[in-house]
Order: sequence, then C-alpha cells, then structure tokens
Amino acid sequence: MDWTDSGIVLGGQPFGEYDLRLELLTAAHGRLHGIVKGGQSRRQRGALQPGNRLEVTWRARIETQLGTITSELKTAHSLAIAREPGPLAALVSCLALATTCLPEREPHRPVHDGLAAVIDLLDASGEGAEARLMWGSGVVRFELGLLRDLGFGLDLSECASTGQVDDLCYVSPKSGRAVSRDAGQPYRERLLRLPDFLLEPGATAPKLDDITDGLALAGFFINRCLLSPHGRVMPAARLRLTEYVASLAKRDIN
Repeated sequence: MDWTDSGIVLGGQPFGEYDLRLELLTAAHGRLHGIVKGGQSRRQRGALQPGNRLEVTWRARIETQLGTITSELKTAHSLAIAREPGPLAALVSCLALATTCLPEREPHRPVHDGLAAVIDLLDASGEGAEARLMWGSGVVRFELGLLRDLGFGLDLSECASTGQVDDLCYVSPKSGRAVSRDAGQPYRERLLRLPDFLLEPGATAPKLDDITDGLALAGFFINRCLLSPHGRVMPAARLRLTEYVASLAKRDIN
C-alpha cells in the first residue's frame, strides 16, 4: 500500500550506514516513522532537517510495517530559524512536544496545521523584542491547541464560579476553567495566571511576563494530562524554552 501526504519533519536517526529513520507529523496520517533510502547523504540531508515541510510518499506491503519514504522539499524553514536562539529553542520545543505527546499513526490535522503555523511565525519573526512576543504567544497557542485536540482543552469562556465573561485572570488547576479576578482573589496563590492575550475578542498585546504565564499554564496541563499518566516527563527542550523566556523577562525587568 502507499499514500502521499504533506508532512513536517520532527526528527531523524541513522538507520544502518546510509539510510535514515525519519519521523514526521503528516496532515492526514498523523505522527509516523519511515525509512528514507540514502537519507544520510549530503544530497538529502538538508531537506530532511527538523521543521522542514515535505511532500512525502509512504510505501509498505502492509500498513503496520515501518515503510519507506520518498519526499520532495516544499518549504525549508530550519536554516532561517537556526540563526536565532529564541526561535530555534521554540521550534525544538514544539517538535519535541509533538513527538512526545502524539500517539503514532493517529491523525491530528489541527495539531499539524497549528505546528505549521507556528513554524511559519518562527521563520518570519526573528529575535527582536516584538518578534519574541509574536512567536512566544504563537507557541503558547500551539500548546493549548495540542491539549484541545487530544481531548484536554481548557475552558476560558467564562468564570467557573460566577459565570461572568469579563475580567478573567486565572485558571483553576483542578478544572481547567477560567476564574474571574474577584472570585479568584482569595485563592490566587493556588490558581494559574491567565494571560489576557489568550482571551478573544479584545486580547491585548502580550508582554514577556504574559508569555511566561502562558507557558506555565500550558505546561502544567500538558504535564498533568498528557505526560504523567503515561509515565513521561516534560521534554528537556521545553524546559530550556521556559528558562530562556524567563531569563528574557528577568532581563526586561532589570
């Protein structure tokens, strides 16, 4: 059997002396692996870098086999993103979360499209102050979209206690629902901060502290809902991204 699909390179490992075991997130077939013949060659290596977008054809005698992959490069993102430490850290973190959290061969088109969108943002944004806020907020939205598509979306539409839809400032770590400022004030030390840029409509432009809060919010639920139940831990790349953004926020304050 065989099929053709668009895919984002998540990573690759040498397979024998010349071939590459490629990991992809495809639009219609989910996360999967396949063997690229000659994938370690100089001619193919550049196209198979993490974050690049490919048109891939997967072939195998039966669906459960590892299969072989032939590909054509559609968009090369990795080189431009690798020039800047922030976008690179964000890219590696998003790819690591997709690898760690998504089940194999299970279609998750919204996650694929969300990852493609955040990679486009990283490719275009660079490392300036405004750019950091753009790609930082994009990463947070991608992570919340990952949670949502895997069945653990947060409810940020109204306050869990009062039902009010304005002045939402917190998220309950127990229910994943928003909490208003007044209702949450007595318990604020036990609640997660809800950055305003995640609220629609009328979201304000984020600050670095908002990105830090957004990463903490998404990271808490990713760990609780997607990682801990399966005995997994937060990818090191995601921890490094958190540290990087926190260091930028601290420098901004000082």
